[in-house]
Amino acid sequence: MKMQSAIVALALVLGVRGAAALDASTTVQVTPLLKTTTTWNGAPLAYPSGPAQVTALQIEIAPGGETGWHRHPVPSFAFVLQGTLEVTTEAGLVNHLEAGQALAEVVNTVHNGRNVGTVPVKLAVFYAGTVGQAVSEKVPPAP
Repeated sequence: MKMQSAIVALALVLGVRGAAALDASTTVQVTPLLKTTTTWNGAPLAYPSGPAQVTALQIEIAPGGETGWHRHPVPSFAFVLQGTLEVTTEAGLVNHLEAGQALAEVVNTVHNGRNVGTVPVKLAVFYAGTVGQAVSEKVPPAP
């Protein structure tokens, strides 16, 4: 069931345009989650060149936990399955996300995710990279 939910989330996050082709009925409900040309900080999305590879991860952050400072060299798209997440960039921009929200993550921008709620944050994250390319890179804290 988790995999099925992740596949549905991926289809909705990455393919909102295609979802419009589905006819609404009593058995099918279509809810657009995200349609954007930019990341959440306003930078334009650009896909890397090379043989495409999509990576899907479920990430869980305990209450009070943090991801640590890192950056993504490839576009990524997240859906908050549970909890409350605060993402802060090195420049001080803050994005507050609740369960049910989706975002196009920042690319090549140092940031930290922090669970500011009382339950674990659960994210379904989809990375649009190339074969052999890292999807995330740890960054040492600034001095």
